[in-house]
Amino acid sequence: MSKKRHPLTESGSLAFPGAGVDLAEAARLWLRRLDGERRVSPLTLDAYGRDLRQFVKFLCDRFDSPVGLQQLGDVKPADLRAFMARRREDGVGSRSLLRQLAGLRSFSRYLDHEKLATIGVFDKVRTPKAPRVLPKALPAGEAKDVASGELAEGATRPAWIGARDAAVLSLLYGAGLRISEALSIRRAEAPIGDVDSLRIKGKGGKVRAVPVILPARRAVETYLELCPFALAPDSALFVGARGGALSPRIIQLTVERLRGALGLPDSATPHALRHSFATHLLGRGGDLRSIQELLGHASLSTTQIYTAIDKVRLLDAHRAAHPRA
Repeated sequence: MSKKRHPLTESGSLAFPGAGVDLAEAARLWLRRLDGERRVSPLTLDAYGRDLRQFVKFLCDRFDSPVGLQQLGDVKPADLRAFMARRREDGVGSRSLLRQLAGLRSFSRYLDHEKLATIGVFDKVRTPKAPRVLPKALPAGEAKDVASGELAEGATRPAWIGARDAAVLSLLYGAGLRISEALSIRRAEAPIGDVDSLRIKGKGGKVRAVPVILPARRAVETYLELCPFALAPDSALFVGARGGALSPRIIQLTVERLRGALGLPDSATPHALRHSFATHLLGRGGDLRSIQELLGHASLSTTQIYTAIDKVRLLDAHRAAHPRA
């Protein structure tokens, strides 16, 4: 059975009111390439087609004439700024506008690659900045409860699986690891006994040394004592029920069960334990540069977002405790 093509790739000018024949045909071929060669999702294809239609319709109204490839190449920064302002007036937020501009840039690159047109306007206009969302850290008590994993154990779950999940969660909170980093640890690298640090390869292949606190080491030791599999030195430290490498989804499901048992919000995720690690260190007087190294951030500006979290915590405490707040 042949693959059903997406509706946006089937027609030319009908899909793009106000577009000239050449622009509509180029748009149809672009969408077909995204659908076939790039195999983008149907939702993304819908969004890119809709974004381009909106831009073409805006230009058609602005120029009071159909828009072809030549007119598209003549678009000025003022035209693009006016389009962005119109989208703002329609209630479109920064993230949605950034996504729309990304789709238009994709079409521009396609036109340039195919030598159909050169559209330089996207390099001349500053794009809006997406609002920076603060990471959601857990209070210290709740982070400890999640990291212990105790309430995740059900009557039908083997004790070693509960110990395994507790060991992984202990490393996320106790060492600030990403879940992928914790699951990449080899058996020979296990932080047990006198081994109180790990060498972790993080994003971009950057290697960092991470100290492992005693409770986390004990959690790993308990897991290894109960694990029914003989783990080779170069095999994954954390394994699934059948002895294969552990999937991150299993840990995510464990935390979902813990959320229900502890009455925690949806923001309590495995990655929230890493955020909690950084936030609690900063709240206890930790040096920002040291926290950057522990987290493996390439830039200090990435780590500085945790200072905003700490300010929010201090302001909330002030409002709750000050007699005149």
